[in-house]
Amino acid sequence: MTDFMHPILATNATFFTVRLQDTTSRLLVDQVDVLRQSIRVCSKSMPFQIVAAVILPAKLHMIWTLPDKDFDHAARWRIIKSTFSRHCPKPDPADLSPAMIRRREKGIWQRSFWQHDIRDQADYDLHEHLIIHAPVSEGLVTRPGDWALSSLHTRGRGLQFRPQQPPKTYRARTTTVA
Repeated sequence: MTDFMHPILATNATFFTVRLQDTTSRLLVDQVDVLRQSIRVCSKSMPFQIVAAVILPAKLHMIWTLPDKDFDHAARWRIIKSTFSRHCPKPDPADLSPAMIRRREKGIWQRSFWQHDIRDQADYDLHEHLIIHAPVSEGLVTRPGDWALSSLHTRGRGLQFRPQQPPKTYRARTTTVA
């Protein structure tokens, strides 16, 4: 396990990229209802708000906000990944390494995820743009509006930051990634 130190920011918004182990898979779009249900299950036990999102065949990008003084992104992703994995078809054991079998993994997800704490409105706008244009960048569609699994279709509910200066000093918080 690795411990990461993160600044506590006034925005409490974070951008994530989460990938499947098999980058050629279409599992996320084929099982989008299972993914959505997994997110709902997690949100009931550990509340968070999805501000922007796109689901691609083998990865997803999201911007979340968490309740005040709650920074446990890793626990939420663990719940989402494990719930999704339990409801997907069982993999061929020949495709799993001995370590994956010992850890009771199905080999669906990459073990880590990429996260970036949103600093201000400009940073949010940049990452929302990345989310909206990801299907075009992946070569899935020619226009962002043609991809159904994107928050582009619910735009207008996005995050609006109050103008503020970033903190000169910050407390560190630790997130453990399993």
